[in-house]
Amino acid sequence: MRTRLRRKYRLQRIIAAIFAAGGIVAAAAALISVTPGITGYIAKAGVLSAGLVLPEGGLAVLEGGFAEESSLPAVSEPAVLPSAQEETVVSEAPSLPEESYEEMESSVETILPEVSVPEVPEENRAELVHKTYTVSPSNIYIPLENGYIKNCTSISRADIEAQVQNPPYFTISDTDEPQVLIMHTHTTESYVPFTGNYYDKTMSFRSTDNSQNMAAVGEEIARQLTEAGIGVIHDTTQHDYPSYNGAYDRSAVTVQNYLAQYPSIKIVLDIHRDAIASGSQVYSAEAEIDGKKAAQVMIISGCDDGTMGYPDYMKNLSFAAALQNQLEGDYPTLTRPILFDYRKYNQQLTTGSLLLEIGSHGNTLEQAVYTGQLIGKSLGRLLNDLKK
Repeated sequence: MRTRLRRKYRLQRIIAAIFAAGGIVAAAAALISVTPGITGYIAKAGVLSAGLVLPEGGLAVLEGGFAEESSLPAVSEPAVLPSAQEETVVSEAPSLPEESYEEMESSVETILPEVSVPEVPEENRAELVHKTYTVSPSNIYIPLENGYIKNCTSISRADIEAQVQNPPYFTISDTDEPQVLIMHTHTTESYVPFTGNYYDKTMSFRSTDNSQNMAAVGEEIARQLTEAGIGVIHDTTQHDYPSYNGAYDRSAVTVQNYLAQYPSIKIVLDIHRDAIASGSQVYSAEAEIDGKKAAQVMIISGCDDGTMGYPDYMKNLSFAAALQNQLEGDYPTLTRPILFDYRKYNQQLTTGSLLLEIGSHGNTLEQAVYTGQLIGKSLGRLLNDLKK
């Protein structure tokens, strides 16, 4: 009965979203056309996005379960520019804009006391919800030694369980040559500048300042790997600015150039932040590690449906599982389940390519950078254990 009610509710929301979206998009486009003072990539996107929030997961279901950039070989992004409040429509990172019911219901919600924050007009305030996402074994959630895989493919549970018993399909050498490349397809993704019970819904959740966006998180991961004796390159190219569309095509060229120049590179990490929202609510995916708030991590490991030119996807899954086991073993509750789904995101370029979602747009940069520190330490331990 509960499942039928959920399906009925979701269907109603989708139908409502279909009728609402057309009129809202037209209104937003008209607003831009008559507002010459609004210029630039982020500002126009913010105006568009103000009307583009559909009911939770509505467009995601229409698009086959997830709102994301295309994972077909052409790797093209959606035409709509990303910005504040858009994330339930098109998540800037290839993300899961709505958690599954199982994951949402087993999460822990914390309402924080009000803290000192910049003055925000009442009409610009919207609710910020703090959650620690947890799951339990099910047909979808496959347990690892530590953590879970969320299987959104037709690959059998038995085949996945057998595959993740294999170690990563690359070797790590005791060398000064770079073996890890950290980069960002959506470099300008950013976080809320303060935390509390609300956020400013006029924020763009974008920054071209690399000290305030995903580059800052990648830099902390790189720093920890260097301290662990692992050679690393951190590329901070803003592949999503000034144009968002085509970001994955551009980041693929960046990765290919590094692989050609440094054949020693075995691992490519594309560092993003997720976007989790429901209506006007924005979620902060948090874990408390050693007394500090950290942004929860979701690893995305793609799967080929036979059309993507990504034959070694199961090898990448072995690395994803090894990293998940290490992270969750070192820092319990830091991870959300690995998302194993029909996506590519340039992961065909190596057998050590993964996409990491560091928190959501409701988290703070401080939380995300702290998570970068924890990821770097865990990955350093894992790679040193893999050294010949």
